[in-house]
Amino acid sequence: MARNLEFLVVALLVFASSCESAIFNPVSESHRSAALELFSPADGSFGSLEETYEALKTCEVLGIEKKPDIRISACASVVDTLLSTSTAVKDLFHALRVNGILKCELNDEAFAGIESRLKDSLNNANSLLDFYYSIGGLVLIKDQTSAVDVLLTDADKISRSIKALSQSDGRWRLNSNNPESSNDAAGKALEALAGVISLASSEIDQSLIATLKNDIAKLFDGVARYDDGTCYFDEKLVDARGHQGPLSASASVVRGITAFAEVTTESLNVRVSTVLGSSAPPLTVKLMQTFISGSKDASIIDQIVFDDPEQKKNYATGGRTKVPIHVTGAITIDSAEIAILDSDIGSPETQKKLDLPGENAVALSANHLQKLMLSFRLTTPSGHAFKPHQDFLGLVEKFYYLSGKYDIQLTVGDSVMENSFLQPLGHIELDLPDAPEKAARPPPQPVDPYSRYGPKAEITHIFRAPEKRPPRELSLAFLGLVFLPLFGFLAGLFYLRANLKNLPKSTVPATFAILFHLGIAAVLALYALFWFKLDLFTTLKALGLLGMFLMFVGHKTLSHLASTSAKLKSA
Repeated sequence: MARNLEFLVVALLVFASSCESAIFNPVSESHRSAALELFSPADGSFGSLEETYEALKTCEVLGIEKKPDIRISACASVVDTLLSTSTAVKDLFHALRVNGILKCELNDEAFAGIESRLKDSLNNANSLLDFYYSIGGLVLIKDQTSAVDVLLTDADKISRSIKALSQSDGRWRLNSNNPESSNDAAGKALEALAGVISLASSEIDQSLIATLKNDIAKLFDGVARYDDGTCYFDEKLVDARGHQGPLSASASVVRGITAFAEVTTESLNVRVSTVLGSSAPPLTVKLMQTFISGSKDASIIDQIVFDDPEQKKNYATGGRTKVPIHVTGAITIDSAEIAILDSDIGSPETQKKLDLPGENAVALSANHLQKLMLSFRLTTPSGHAFKPHQDFLGLVEKFYYLSGKYDIQLTVGDSVMENSFLQPLGHIELDLPDAPEKAARPPPQPVDPYSRYGPKAEITHIFRAPEKRPPRELSLAFLGLVFLPLFGFLAGLFYLRANLKNLPKSTVPATFAILFHLGIAAVLALYALFWFKLDLFTTLKALGLLGMFLMFVGHKTLSHLASTSAKLKSA
């Protein structure tokens, strides 16, 4: 449901909750006759443009077809007023309202001059009526022509200047020097603020919109009621000159709320079809009445009106229709605390404040003889107490008498609560007694059939502690003993006068001989790497490759030596 209807419905429900017996009768011919008698022009015109607008608007609202013919005189007065450079802002406002109905002949240059004067007046405004007439005039220009730029670049500043005149009870003051507030001024302030929002060149601060909605809700707390149940807004009589009667004050409030609701949200779109499901002809769904039967249940009565009256011959609308509705809102949570009590009426042993909704991490402990108390207060946007649906469970039985640490979660929700929440609060350490013999046992925990195919727990190998190593000196002495055979081998070669005389002289045999000795050196280096770094399998792979290489070059080298030795013996 669109929010502008929702906003109006909330206001109407406030009326309905305290004005259930009010009866609304349709406009009759007697009402029209009384209006014609009341608004009778003298010499073809009324005394002022304000009276002219009231007469024309009344005839339009009541559907009076035989209106007084005052167009010529009224338009002449409108043109003279709007083109005059000495006209007061109030008179400009009423002239523009009359022009909105009669559509007098005015060019865009005239509207541009009026727009400039209204903005100058708005910049110098120091009272609520100055804001009301200046902003109202700009809104009327916007509705009557699109050739003039009436947007406000400092709309947020103007809105806050008007808001500064509001009171805590929802009523407003006419200026900062007058401490008296009134409902009539509240209606004018809301109407002016609605105009600022519609003329703003950028979006108005949403926190200000929310504050204004709260002020409207407070305004309805002062609704009075006649004996027949009819509701109205009364005024305190400050002085006879500035006093507004209940009818004028109520009309001002209704105009202000209606204007504010129209600019802050979208309109309601209702889909209407025939009983066979086909599209209906162009029509309008009018909100007629609103009823409230409880704290949360409400309904509205609407009526379908065809745009073309001839369609009444082809379709039957069924009269008025009663539709149930739900009005939702954001609930305020405060005064939240959790405590451990020694008894139902005892003083709290442990008491902690909570932030709801917010992050909380309380740590509590209790036994089966103590009480856990959780308290908080819920308030509607209009300041009334709110009671959501709640369930209370026995804790000890649900815990199956198992002591230990338990998490605490709070769930607050309702079908009309827009900010329902599930909030973890912390944990509580429970010390519970042993379970009685006939107490229920905890149900078996469900086992996921697919868990057998999931990853298993990681296996961590624990190796035995390394054995104690010998002293460093002993290791170095052993290393020296290992190298002694090498020194003996070198000494033996020197003693036997080993030489390289038998090394082949030709290029190919010499190459094979050098590669053979390099291969042996590579094997020795591989042994050293195996000792310091390589594992057995890597060493064996490398040794196999080196072995085949040594077999090939060694065979070539030894074949050459054998051939050379055979030639020497035959010679």
